[in-house]
Amino acid sequence: YYYYFSLSLSLFLSLSLCLSRSLPLFFYEEAREGKVAAKGQKLFPTSALFKEWGANLSEDEQREAQGLFEKYGYNVFLSDRLPLDRVLPDTRDKGRCLKKTYPKELPTIGVVLIYLNEALSVLKRALRSIIDRTPKYLLKEIIMVDDNSSNGWLVGYKRRKLLRHNEQRGLAFARASGWRAATADVVAILDAHIEVHEMWAEPLLTQIKKDRTVVVSPVFDRVNFDDLKVIQYLPAAHAFDWALWCMYEGFTPEYYKLNDASLPGKSPSVMGILVAERKFLGEIGVLDEGMKVYGGENVELGIRVWTCGGSIEVVPCSKIAHIERYHKPYMPDLGPAMKRNALRVAEVWMDEYKHNVNLAWNIPFENHGIDIGDVTERKKLRERLNCKPFKWYIENVYPKLDPWDNLLAYGGMTNLDTKMCIDQGPVPGHTPIAYQCFYYGPQYTYYRSSGELYVGGIKSHKYNDNRCLTDMGNKETEPGLFNCKEAMQKRMGIYWDFTQGKELKNRQTKRCLEIHNSKLLIQECTGQKWEIQNVIKDF
Repeated sequence: YYYYFSLSLSLFLSLSLCLSRSLPLFFYEEAREGKVAAKGQKLFPTSALFKEWGANLSEDEQREAQGLFEKYGYNVFLSDRLPLDRVLPDTRDKGRCLKKTYPKELPTIGVVLIYLNEALSVLKRALRSIIDRTPKYLLKEIIMVDDNSSNGWLVGYKRRKLLRHNEQRGLAFARASGWRAATADVVAILDAHIEVHEMWAEPLLTQIKKDRTVVVSPVFDRVNFDDLKVIQYLPAAHAFDWALWCMYEGFTPEYYKLNDASLPGKSPSVMGILVAERKFLGEIGVLDEGMKVYGGENVELGIRVWTCGGSIEVVPCSKIAHIERYHKPYMPDLGPAMKRNALRVAEVWMDEYKHNVNLAWNIPFENHGIDIGDVTERKKLRERLNCKPFKWYIENVYPKLDPWDNLLAYGGMTNLDTKMCIDQGPVPGHTPIAYQCFYYGPQYTYYRSSGELYVGGIKSHKYNDNRCLTDMGNKETEPGLFNCKEAMQKRMGIYWDFTQGKELKNRQTKRCLEIHNSKLLIQECTGQKWEIQNVIKDF
C-alpha cells in the first residue's frame, strides 16, 4: 500500500541547503509589477482570507491568493513569499522555561510529518524548522507520510524520506505508517503544517527519559490561516466532549496551586500531535488503524494510554507553531466520519458509558445502521493489556466529564393531546414555546432522575451549566428556560415529576406544563399527557 524511499541522515540534513529562501515580503511588494486594484476594492469581499489581509494586492494576485486558499485552507500566496527560516516569537515562560537546563544524554528522536495536499512552501518551512532547531545528535530521522495527495508536483518533490499511500487511508493509519518506519528511540508524530520553536525537543525527551510510559505533547501556538502570524496559546489540557470533539481545558486545581507554569500538566487526551517512546507506543497498540478519515483516534489513544498503564502530559516549555486551517483537506463535512469513529471508540473502551456517545450524536442506542468496522482485535488488545475500566478513567483521570449516569430519557417531548413539542424558542431568550414536532436540536430534551428537564441540548462537562425548564412561580403563566444554577439561586422550580404518557408537574409549585391554543403554559393541571421520544431507564 505504500512505497518507502530512505535517505541517510547526513544526506537528509543537507536538505537545509536545498530549501532556498524566498524573497522577503517587503522586497516582493517593492519589486512587483501589475495592475493594482483600487484601494479598498476586493474581488472576493466575502472571503475569510481577505477580511483582514491583502488590501494592496492587484486583481491578478487576489485571484491567485483566493484560488490557493480555497485549495489548501490557508494563505499559500503569502507562505510562498515568506522566508523558510523565519524567526518565531519566543512564547515560552521567560521566567522559568528559558532558565531550565536539560540532560545531554537524551533519547534520539524521529519526526513523522503527516500530510494530505499540503502546500510545498509550508512543507519546506516545517522541514527547515525541524532541521535547524533540533540538535543534530538527537535528530535521527524525518519521515514524511503522504496520505495520497492529489497535487502530483508535491508528490514528485524528491528530497525526502517518504511513505506514500496509494489510496487515502486517514490520519490514524498515516500516523501508524510513520511509526512503523521510525527507528529512533522516540517518535514525534506531527502535522506537516507546523514550525517548531527553539528547544522544542529537549523538554519532551527529558520527560520520556524519566518515564518511558508517558506520552507527551508540546503546547501549540496558533498560526493564523490568513496572515500567518503566530498567536501565543497558553498551556492547557487536551480534552473532549461526549461526541469526542477535541477542546482545550484547564489543568487540575492541584496543578495551579504549584504556581509554576513551566511544569508539565496531566491531560485526559492528546490533540493528535504526540511524542512517545517508540517501543512503548507499539506495546500499547500505536493507533487504531480501523479509524477512518479524521477524528476520534486521539481520544482513543488518550483513554488507552491512561487505562493501560501510561499517562499523558502537556509540556509547556516545548512550543510548536501550528497553522489553524480554515477548512480541512479530507472532506467538507467531517461529521459522518467523526460519528462513526466515536462509536468505534465507545464500543471498545467505554463499557456502560458507551451510549453517551449515541446521546451526544442523537442516534439510537441499538440498530443505528452505522458500520464501525471490526473491533475484535482492539478488544483483544484491551484484554491482553489488562486495562482498567472506563469508570476508573472518569473518576481518576477525567472527573470533569459528566457521566450522565442519571439520565432517564431523551429526545423530543411531545404533548399527546396537541401533537406539538417543547421547543427552546428564540435564542438568546428565556421563553420556551410549543412548536410543530421535528425532533431536532432546539427540541432535544433530557430528563434526569433528579427531576431536571433540559431543553435544547445537554452539556458534556460538570463545569458547564445546562438550561432547565422552570416554573418561575408567582402569577407567571409562561414557563422559563434558564441556566440551572441561576434558576436555583432565584428559587425557581426546576424539578418536574413525570411518567411516560402522563402529566408533567412541577414538584415545587404543583402546576403542570400544558399547551392551549398552541401556546406553552404553566397552569393548574387539566390532565394533558406528555411522551418523551427515547427511554433509557424505566421511570
